[in-house]
Parts: sequence; C-alpha cells; structure tokens
Amino acid sequence: MRPAAAWTLVAVVGVGTAAMKAAGPVLLGGRRLPDRAMKVIGLLAPAVLAALIVTQTLAGDHRYVFDARLAGMGTAVIAVVLRAPMLVVLVVAAVVTALWRLFL
Repeated sequence: MRPAAAWTLVAVVGVGTAAMKAAGPVLLGGRRLPDRAMKVIGLLAPAVLAALIVTQTLAGDHRYVFDARLAGMGTAVIAVVLRAPMLVVLVVAAVVTALWRLFL
C-alpha cells in the first residue's frame, strides 16, 4: 500500500470513528436510554474485554495455541476466584508465564 493511500485510510477511519461517537448524543438529544438498553450497554465492555483476552491467549496462526500464556491465564483465574488483590493476580500470572517460558 502506498503511503498516501495508507494515510487516506487512517483519515477515513478517524472521521468514521468520530462520527460514530458523536451519533449517540446527537441522535438522543439529551434523552435517556431505556433501562433495558442501559443494562445491555453496561454488559458490552466486559464481554468485549473477555473476548479479546481469550482471543489473545489462545489464538495462533489458524489454530489454537496452548502455551505459557494459557498457564498464566489459568493462574490468574485461580487467583481471582481466591479473591486475591488485582496487583497480586497480575504479578502471579506474570511470574507463572515467565517461569513456564523459562523451563518449558
């Protein structure tokens, strides 16, 4: 792709993103969304985050990958279930991932 075409694409995507973000307030005009819609919107961020985490943990080149990332993720899940503080969850997951890569 030529540099000019790439920058044109970046500009178009940027304008499109700004238009989508502005559409909500413009179309609603200060009105509140129904409670049911607010509940669904509240669930979107955790669902998208979970999907991104699973994709980045298991995704490979057209196949599933079970490696150190999965070991770290599993450890993090166990730490969360045991109600460890988030900083502890992150450190434990990083240490397990690093040790897995070092020894296996």
